[in-house]
Amino acid sequence: MKAIITSRVSTEEQKDAGNSLPAQTARLRKYFQNKGYPIIKEFSFDESAYKNKRDDFDGILDFILSQKEKIAIGFDKVDRLSRNIFDKRVSILYEKALRDEIEIHFVSDGQVINSQLSAVEKFNFSISLGLAKYYSDAISDNVKRAQEQMLRMGTYPARPPYGYKREPINKDKTEIVIDEFASRVVQKAYEWYATGSFSMDLLRTKIKNEYSVEWSHGWIDKILKNAFYYGIMTWKNKQYKHKYPAIIAKTLYDQVQQIKAGFNKKKTRYAGKPYPYRGLLRCGHCGLAVTPEKHKGHVYYHCTQYNGKHGAEWLREENITEQIGSIFKRLQIPDWVLEQVVVNLNNVHQDKMDFQNKQYDKLTAEHKSVTKMMDNLYLDKLKGRITDDEYDKFYQSFREQIAGLDSQLGMLQEAEDNYYISSKYLLELVNRAYDLFKSSEVEEKRQLIKLVLSNLRVEGKTVRYEAIKPFDTILNHTDNQLWLPRVDSNRQPCR
Repeated sequence: MKAIITSRVSTEEQKDAGNSLPAQTARLRKYFQNKGYPIIKEFSFDESAYKNKRDDFDGILDFILSQKEKIAIGFDKVDRLSRNIFDKRVSILYEKALRDEIEIHFVSDGQVINSQLSAVEKFNFSISLGLAKYYSDAISDNVKRAQEQMLRMGTYPARPPYGYKREPINKDKTEIVIDEFASRVVQKAYEWYATGSFSMDLLRTKIKNEYSVEWSHGWIDKILKNAFYYGIMTWKNKQYKHKYPAIIAKTLYDQVQQIKAGFNKKKTRYAGKPYPYRGLLRCGHCGLAVTPEKHKGHVYYHCTQYNGKHGAEWLREENITEQIGSIFKRLQIPDWVLEQVVVNLNNVHQDKMDFQNKQYDKLTAEHKSVTKMMDNLYLDKLKGRITDDEYDKFYQSFREQIAGLDSQLGMLQEAEDNYYISSKYLLELVNRAYDLFKSSEVEEKRQLIKLVLSNLRVEGKTVRYEAIKPFDTILNHTDNQLWLPRVDSNRQPCR
């Protein structure tokens, strides 16, 4: 009789040297050589015997069914054949063995399945299959319990999302840490999208130009919806607070979700085209959107007049740019005023810093206290002083407290960052607004407009607007020449 041998391991068994593919193959070769069975084929593969989908083993089964003469099939143990008692492949081979078409040899178990099988041997075989399944079920249960414990402790049991990476702590353990470059890309993607000035296409282009990273639409969407970046991990549709540093604040995440929901509601055929005023202008007569169209090399904006014709004008994009540019041209603050503003900002900033430092110390102390209570809670569980239900109840309460403190700390830092950004940006912007507007690309133009102006509308051929604070005050002072210094009783300029 001729023989074939099959050696199998699964991923979790790779470290077991005694169960490795070479060890199994060597035992099977020696066994059939001693029996005088020539080996016509050897199969060696890495595949789980617990799952229904077994492509590698299906190839072996096809080879067995194609044989015209009786052959012996060698496995090291019963669990090398299958760990699933409901596997249809087992019943196919078992029935063929009982019909004396094949023999199945389990070398290390000392079992042979053939047409001479006794009732006791059949029982032993079924017990071996049941034990193999029990072993896999037990491993699965242990893995699930370990994962649940990891999740409770804020540890992510899988590969982290883009922006994080795993670094080895020692030979057998790794830890998730922030990837400085990737996390910066994620952070900027959120910040840019949160302005509301970027479609997915514009955001892709911006990321590629700034960081030489090319993302697909699907990948960007996945990044912008991942709560992991502000501290929440999702595992099997359940959410847990993780222990790793957040890349963004929850407020920024929520802002992005609102904008995404808004974009999804109003899809237009122009959504991806780089028109600087698309979605920013409305008709002063009927309130409908003013949309762009390209004719003979020029872009024209016009009211859709969906609610009825009213003689709406068509404006060339250059005309709109000129009118909006004139607004930014008037946005000026004299140098002596800027100097006074800087002095006042520095004074306010120092008071603000003192207050925020006290708040930060208070929140940090509370965070450390709750974290210590969580550690003690776990020790109480290990020593049996509290039940699993009590542990879960208190653990969830502590997690919610920590989440609240993390949110407050994030908002405190974000407020501090925004203070720097807003103050510095305002002072740099006002006197450079016109130059910035003229030289900016489409997305920067849109951001600048949305920062300074609101309620943009077209009345006839004129673009009307409302200025956002504090730019309305600056424009008002410029228009009324209120920046001019006063004169004292001696007719000398004073400030």
